[in-house]
Amino acid sequence: MSEVPFANRKVAGQALAERLRARAGKNNVLVLALPRGGVPVAAEVARALSAPLDVMVVRKLGMPGHEEFAMGAIASGGVTVLDPSLLQRLRLNENTVQAVVDKETRELARRERAYRGDRPYPDFQGKEVILVDDGIATGSSMRAAIQAVRQLGAEHCILAVPVAPSETLEELASEVDEIVCVATPEPFRAVGQWYVEFGQTSDDEVSACLSDPALRSGGTSA
Repeated sequence: MSEVPFANRKVAGQALAERLRARAGKNNVLVLALPRGGVPVAAEVARALSAPLDVMVVRKLGMPGHEEFAMGAIASGGVTVLDPSLLQRLRLNENTVQAVVDKETRELARRERAYRGDRPYPDFQGKEVILVDDGIATGSSMRAAIQAVRQLGAEHCILAVPVAPSETLEELASEVDEIVCVATPEPFRAVGQWYVEFGQTSDDEVSACLSDPALRSGGTSA
């Protein structure tokens, strides 16, 4: 494997799609991206599989005063995931935690409106859901997304990413039915170090992918 395996998210998505080709044309497949960076990756997967694309918005719940440390996460569909042992250890009271949840819930709702508009939320019942991001580091956001997909009734859940540390994938393996990952470099460092181009994906780019008629319906692009 080269030192930097992916030129950009589009190339990473194409590499990931190759690993998922066996599911092309199946009518019960739904590709779900974690925005924003996961959307251009997932768009390539959805195109290759002729599957519809949608988003699973996840917001980290940062500890008050130390927002970079996650005490949990919330996800589309009203799912909240908390780390009870951490909350107990830090003696965070219920009101403090709820204030963070409320703040991030407002931001999650704003992003869903921006990305999805008035489109109805997809039906997960009986679906084979492929959860896609541009990479995984600790896995906290993906864990929340997985739990949301399960609670919303997906029949089969596949975690699909271009790059991730093997130890994080091992930790998540029991929570999904299958994992598809192109590269597991060691030492891992950070997701962005495994891309040549890793600029921030814009809200407009996310909206453009989600409004593409071919990606909404699961057809192929012209």
